[in-house]
Amino acid sequence: MKDFKFSVAPMMDWTDRHCRAFHRTFSRHARLYTEMVTALAVIHGDRQRLIGFNPPEHPVAVQLGGSDPALLAQAARICADFGYDEINLNVGCPSDRVQGGNFGACLMREPVLVADCVAAMKAVVAIPVTVKCRIGVDDQDPEEALDILADAVIAAGTDALIVHARKAWLKGLSPRENRDIPPLDYDRVRRLKARLPHIPVAVNGGLKSIADGLEAMNNPEGPPLDGMMLGRMAYHEPELLHEVDPRLHGTPAPHASTFEALEAFEPYIAAHLEAGGRLSEITRHMLGLFGGQRGSRLYRRHLATQAIKPGAGLDVLRDAVNEVRQRIREPENA
Repeated sequence: MKDFKFSVAPMMDWTDRHCRAFHRTFSRHARLYTEMVTALAVIHGDRQRLIGFNPPEHPVAVQLGGSDPALLAQAARICADFGYDEINLNVGCPSDRVQGGNFGACLMREPVLVADCVAAMKAVVAIPVTVKCRIGVDDQDPEEALDILADAVIAAGTDALIVHARKAWLKGLSPRENRDIPPLDYDRVRRLKARLPHIPVAVNGGLKSIADGLEAMNNPEGPPLDGMMLGRMAYHEPELLHEVDPRLHGTPAPHASTFEALEAFEPYIAAHLEAGGRLSEITRHMLGLFGGQRGSRLYRRHLATQAIKPGAGLDVLRDAVNEVRQRIREPENA
C-alpha cells in the first residue's frame, strides 16, 4: 500500500474532517483516518456529515465498525463511492458501547466472523481493505490470538494489518485505561511481521515520536514493519507531522514553518465560516500548536476563550498566533 509508512489513528470526537484538513497542512503523505463510523450509520445516516471529506485530505481512510458482513459490504461500497483510499475495520476498540454492538476489540474472539466481514467488503470494493486490531483481549494468549486472527483475515484478502501492541481488557478497564495500562509488546508485532513478510504490518500504541516509531518498526527477527500509526501524540503535538515527509518519504514538508502552514490553512477556515460554521469547530484541533514555545500559553488561552464566541473570525486565530510570533522576535531577557 502506498503512503502506509505513517498514519494518524482514528480517534472518536477528534479526527473529524476539520482535524484532517488541518493535519494535511503539515504532511502530504501522512495517511489520515476518519473517526470510527458504524456500518448502520453509513447506510442510514447523514452521509455527508458522517463520511464527507475534501479532496485535499487524500490519502484518507474510513474506519468502519460492525460485525455483519452484508451491512459492512454495503457501507464499504458507499464509502468507496465517496472516494476513500482505504476501508479499515475496527477490531480494537474496547468501549462498552462498542462491545454492546458486537464489534471492536471483542471481535478478536471471533476471527472467522472478522474474516467473513473482510471477504464481504473485498468482494464489492476495489480499494484496500485493512484491519486494525489488538494483540489479544482478556486472558487470550497473544501469540495464538493474533496469529489466528491475522491468518483468517489474510486468507479473506485483507491488504494490511495495523496492530495496537497491547491487549484490551474488556472488563475492569475503561477505554482510556486500555490505552495505557496493558503493557506494550512491540516484539509481538515484529514476530507477526517476521512470520508474514509479504503482508504490510503497521504498529500502533504508545508511540510518542517518529523516532519511537522507527525504533518500533526495526525488526531484528525479520523484515522491518511497514508503518507506524500515532494517535494522541499526533493530535496533541501536531507539529511532529512536519517530520513525516522529509524523514519518511524524502520530500520537503508542504510548508517551511508552522506560521506558513497556518496562513495556507486560512482559506479553509474562511470557507467554513462563510458556510455558517463556528471558528471553534476548527480551532479546537489546533490547541496543541507551539508547545513549549514562548507565548504558547497565551495562544491557547486566547483561542480557548475567544474562538467559542458567536461571530468569532479569523482575526481571533491571527491574534492568538501573534502571541507567539511577537515573543519569538523578542530577546530572551526581554
